[in-house]
Amino acid sequence: MSDDPTVGFLKADVARFCAGLDDLAPAIRLRLVVELRRALGEVTDAALDGAMAAAKAEGWGLRQIGELAGLSHEKVRYRLARRAGEPDGSS
Repeated sequence: MSDDPTVGFLKADVARFCAGLDDLAPAIRLRLVVELRRALGEVTDAALDGAMAAAKAEGWGLRQIGELAGLSHEKVRYRLARRAGEPDGSS
């Protein structure tokens, strides 16, 4: 994956947060972990969509974007269309 130190710091922060949950009751711990996963997913999905849109605007092909994003070119197409509010991106 990435050797970027910023990613390492963020991962360490999340690990510290999760370690701090160890002494909580299971129901609270589960709820907080689920909330954390949802929040991180929302933030990272939005950032990924923005980065893919920027790459497309620079002329990158869908396959090239997909390769770097770990997605199929069709999934890239879908996510870009959804971001742009096009019918292809509707559920």
